[in-house]
Amino acid sequence: MALVITNDSQRVLFREDKMRTAEELSSATIIEEKVDLAFDFGVGNYRELCFEGLHIAYGKANVFENLHMFMETPDTPTMVSQVFVLHGDITAYLPGTNACQYTSLEHNLVYNPNLLEKTEVRKQDGMEIISLSFTKERFLALAENNGDVLSRFGEQVAGNRIVFLNKEHNQPITTDMIRILTEIRNCQFQGGIKKLFLQSKIFELLALQCEQYERAGWNNTDAVNISAADRDKIYHARDLLLSAVQQPPSLHDLSRLAGLNEFKLKTGFKKIFDNTVFGYLNDYRLEQARQKLMQHDYPLTAIADELGYSSLQHFCNAFRKKYGVSPGKARWNKRLS
Repeated sequence: MALVITNDSQRVLFREDKMRTAEELSSATIIEEKVDLAFDFGVGNYRELCFEGLHIAYGKANVFENLHMFMETPDTPTMVSQVFVLHGDITAYLPGTNACQYTSLEHNLVYNPNLLEKTEVRKQDGMEIISLSFTKERFLALAENNGDVLSRFGEQVAGNRIVFLNKEHNQPITTDMIRILTEIRNCQFQGGIKKLFLQSKIFELLALQCEQYERAGWNNTDAVNISAADRDKIYHARDLLLSAVQQPPSLHDLSRLAGLNEFKLKTGFKKIFDNTVFGYLNDYRLEQARQKLMQHDYPLTAIADELGYSSLQHFCNAFRKKYGVSPGKARWNKRLS
């Protein structure tokens, strides 16, 4: 795996073989590095931080000649990246897509599952870029049930397809975005408070990107649509889930049995049934329990066991949370009515 930089004559000027590993990106504590660079082809500095599935990198550079950067990192986790070009002129080439050219004060949200990328940087002074990235798993967990913009983007990510939030062109960086980016760069907190602060700012930027995209003309007719085939698969997943109430399959196994990826199963389930997969199962169990309670000779322990609860206490707690009374009292109230 490597980052290779060449000039217009294709002469190799620089090569970096060390990239962030999955272990570093998932670190519970912040891993931070600051680097000053001085080469014949340019000078600059950059700083990067990573923790809990997030990666932050920002830097400035003066570039003395046109550069061509080739990224080949098959062993590195794929990332969803918020790219903010505060100043500069760069062009990114992803396999099978048109060139994405960034100029000063532009941004985009990008996912490239191929880990093969070519970037051209023209000779220039004062180039300044900030990249805020999520591992694929961290992004999909965030995208679930957080609006149609992220759901649509997340479906492409889950399907390992190259995707841009704004495919036709980049969007302008707003004053609010500049404020947040400045706060990230100037963060003085340490330890856990620093993690909390940086996460909140990254999420705030993501919200602003989605809001700007909506205001630019996106509407609900472009929301995630469920094909007839996928709808049938989601109903099949529901039937599989309810046929195994005592020992339900995991999300991974259920999605495999239904022929869907996990993200599409979860978002589709929410769209069709207005509930999460296991929220739906929990409601089903409790409704079945309520009906069985009306049969006075049906023991509570038998109901709990039949519906897959790990203990009578677990069943009673879930029932009380759902209906506001204990199972025993619900049965007694029915007798009195």
